[in-house]
Amino acid sequence: MRTRGRAVVELVLAVVAVIGCVACWVAARSTEMAPPVAANEPSQVSLVYDPPLIALALVLATVAGVLAVLGIGRLRNDR
Repeated sequence: MRTRGRAVVELVLAVVAVIGCVACWVAARSTEMAPPVAANEPSQVSLVYDPPLIALALVLATVAGVLAVLGIGRLRNDR
């Protein structure tokens, strides 16, 4: 029973890591005005990503994957 509880905790932490990953990815995007390329041209709206938040999202996705694999493996071995 102890391994089953640990597996459930790992799966819950994996879901929390996925939620954190999505939150970081959404927060990393912002829009900025880019200057015109030539004279008499309008400014362009540009989408900019924050590199540290993208890196954190990738780390959280990796952690979520590892925890999910470990949790599912423990549940299957517990049978």
